[in-house]
Amino acid sequence: MIGLRYTRARKKGSAGNRFISFISLTSMLGIALGVAALIVVLSVMNGFQKELRARILGVAAHVQVSGAGDRLGQWQRIAEQARAHPQVQAAAPYVNGQAMLSFSSLVRGTLVRGILPALEEEVADIGTHMVAGRLDALKAGEFGIVLGAELARALAAMVGDRITLIAPQGLVTPAGVLPRLKQFRLVGIFEVGMFEFDSGLALVHLEDAQRVYQMGEDVSGVRLKLADLFASRQVVRDLVTRMGADVFVSDWTRSHANFFRAVQIEKNVMFIILTLIVAVAAFNIVSTLVMMVTDKQADIAILRTLGATPASIMKIFIIQGALIGFIGTLIGVAGGVALALNVDVAVPFLERLLQVKFLSKDVYYISELPSDLQRGDVLAIAAMSLALSLAATIYPSWRASQVLPAQALRYE
Repeated sequence: MIGLRYTRARKKGSAGNRFISFISLTSMLGIALGVAALIVVLSVMNGFQKELRARILGVAAHVQVSGAGDRLGQWQRIAEQARAHPQVQAAAPYVNGQAMLSFSSLVRGTLVRGILPALEEEVADIGTHMVAGRLDALKAGEFGIVLGAELARALAAMVGDRITLIAPQGLVTPAGVLPRLKQFRLVGIFEVGMFEFDSGLALVHLEDAQRVYQMGEDVSGVRLKLADLFASRQVVRDLVTRMGADVFVSDWTRSHANFFRAVQIEKNVMFIILTLIVAVAAFNIVSTLVMMVTDKQADIAILRTLGATPASIMKIFIIQGALIGFIGTLIGVAGGVALALNVDVAVPFLERLLQVKFLSKDVYYISELPSDLQRGDVLAIAAMSLALSLAATIYPSWRASQVLPAQALRYE
């Protein structure tokens, strides 16, 4: 009761009491602001991580099985062994090769991937990102090609144009080694929103790629789609044991580790930086309680003479500081969750209000702020805020418990 009463000043209280209550209010609002900012920022970072993962894995595979020297024979057997794993939902063969693409007077280097369109759509989402043509327009023997949007734009090529593919495997002739040239017809253009793929990936039919790169019946490997992409490391260990040492198995966490590591590091750094906001607000509680102890020395002395123990005095001020932290945390969690769930509404409103575009489509491939609110983050932030608030009450409360009644009441 005493702790709750000290948290607020009565209307007829002294100016000192009202000032202390004002400091308590600012501490409370500071904690609320810091907690809300942490929740929103971490939700946006989670959203970026989720969006980045979705865009990368829309083209890349969850797990990839390849052979020595980038050649794998009897891929059907490998695919069957992989499908036997309970986590594997689909498997598709591929052929990888480097090439130069030439159209008119423009030349660009690219990664050429040979695929079977029907199986590829089971392991990747490229078919849903087609902006022109269709992925199933790739047919064996017709030498069709599908390009990323940036690559097609760099070559100034449109659907229906004839593009020359220059393969590094040369033809030995009496005049020397000549590069292998083959004309392909552009049958589609995709845009997944990742510059790496949109500017450097070309898709052809598997059989056409085997002919161009002289692979025979071999492929470069088999791509797998998992039911749970976060189980990829365990699946890799299981497949290595099952398939033996003559194949190389890797998962998406290895092939694109830099992207996800960068986002995770940014998220951790932002958490540390924004935690300082909460820490500053929480340690304002220290100054609030120290001033309160100084102002209430006579009250403390009277309580001690009435039989209150030092532990009871400590509890009064711990309750007061903890209450400030609890209310601030509660307001911050409510505000942060509400804002994180409505980022898609709040950001466009601010853009219209300020006449600014935060993520321009001309610069960023993710042009909208995504948000992914996770319960674990909210609980961790709330616990951290409450712990800091509680820690801030220890010194002032101990100082209050050490007040000597005789000295405090000497001039009363």
